[in-house]
Amino acid sequence: MPKRKSESGETSARQMLHETFRKLREQRGLTLDDLHDETTYDRSYLHKLLHGTRLGSPEVWASLDGVFGTGEQLRQLWELARDDAFGSRYKRFMQLEREATVRYEYACSTIPGLLQTRAYAREVLEHGRPRDAAELQEDVEARMGRQIVLDGEDAPFFRAVLDEAVFRRAAAQPAVWLEQLETLLEWQKRTNVTIELLPFSAGLHDLMGGSLTVLWLPSGKSVAYLEGSKSGELVEDPARVDELRLSYDVLRDRSLSPEQTTQFIEQLIKEMRACVPSDPT
Repeated sequence: MPKRKSESGETSARQMLHETFRKLREQRGLTLDDLHDETTYDRSYLHKLLHGTRLGSPEVWASLDGVFGTGEQLRQLWELARDDAFGSRYKRFMQLEREATVRYEYACSTIPGLLQTRAYAREVLEHGRPRDAAELQEDVEARMGRQIVLDGEDAPFFRAVLDEAVFRRAAAQPAVWLEQLETLLEWQKRTNVTIELLPFSAGLHDLMGGSLTVLWLPSGKSVAYLEGSKSGELVEDPARVDELRLSYDVLRDRSLSPEQTTQFIEQLIKEMRACVPSDPT
């Protein structure tokens, strides 16, 4: 079978991942039933991985690495391929966010993906487009994988302005919401992360109904990303980016300080702990 090419003529990491899987299975002479017995993953799910209709999760590829004796080859290919899970409209933005030295974000309704816990992300994604359990797990892992951008010596400075609506729309499960709030406090302790609350008392503003991310790149250039519930737009025109930066600055000036925001979250946690049964152990 000839290798499928991307529009640029390159073999993508995702294509390479699935083709490597097919070759390893053929070389070892293993059937899907054999792989099911070795990994416990469903035969139909393995079939979809084999033919590239599913990206898979890091766990399944690590399990297959164990079967084939390939160290971390498939797991590492998955890390290169996972960007495909976000769709083409995100790819250019995701390339730029890895380069950014400063990142400002305004979120209107949910905790930003870079600050989400795995359980909270799962609940958010469950309410999106229909997915089966395996695909949902793939999307959760892809979202979690993006958080690596905030780690390391070269991690950007990240300022997140969160609308009060973000905190008033809690997760359905109290334990999930409590964990998410506690995790926000952990993020707030990072030297490169600042979280600020935009209270309802700040009034109306021109970013209502959407979310905004502004990235500062090493070249000095800034780009912005506007996102609604069903669409996203990368903005690179300097004049439009300046307008969006001004809109962000207005919100930041109306927000509570990081210290006041921490106190607000701590109060929510105190209220939530009264709703979550304590662990008897």
